[in-house]
Amino acid sequence: MATASPSVFLLMVNGQVESAQFPEYDDLYCKYCFVYGQDWAPTAGLEEGISQITSKSQDVRQALVWNFPIDVTFKSTNPYGWPQIVLSVYGPDVFGNDVVRGYGAVHVPFSPGRHKRTIPMFVPESTSKLQKFTSWFMGRRPEYTDPKVVAQGEGREAQLRTPGHLHALPIVPSIHRLCSPGKVSTLVTASCSFACPAPA
Repeated sequence: MATASPSVFLLMVNGQVESAQFPEYDDLYCKYCFVYGQDWAPTAGLEEGISQITSKSQDVRQALVWNFPIDVTFKSTNPYGWPQIVLSVYGPDVFGNDVVRGYGAVHVPFSPGRHKRTIPMFVPESTSKLQKFTSWFMGRRPEYTDPKVVAQGEGREAQLRTPGHLHALPIVPSIHRLCSPGKVSTLVTASCSFACPAPA
């Protein structure tokens, strides 16, 4: 008697990093990556990327507009470790060195549809005035060696400052269950549905 293979489902994420507001900074770019549990695996698309450098708009909002697309598909056998998107924003300091201007993370929405998220961004701060001066003088500001630590609870204890926020729009997750290799049955989706064939 053959054992049944575990049922898997797919999570498709389409969206974009639209814009950000960092009143103190200009000429910034954005990086993204996904953090997910051990039962999750990417099956299509890019799980990390880097945008172009953008300057502030000339209107009163002074928004930094990227319109940076995100399109990735994951598969999993259970929802534990649901994917999170981690965003890092970088820009030049007064010496022309690229330094981190903000970190942020948000879970991919659990329901399908159009979702807009405003993500507060933060940066680690030096804990003493001497460290602040030394890091400014050397051009080496405090930053995480791995930005994925932002999505985890442990290992990110630090003094923080909030320089701005970022807008992600629209994030459109679709969740599908695989019935058998190559055939998809839609559990929840925004636009289409497929049926599993009856077992023979």
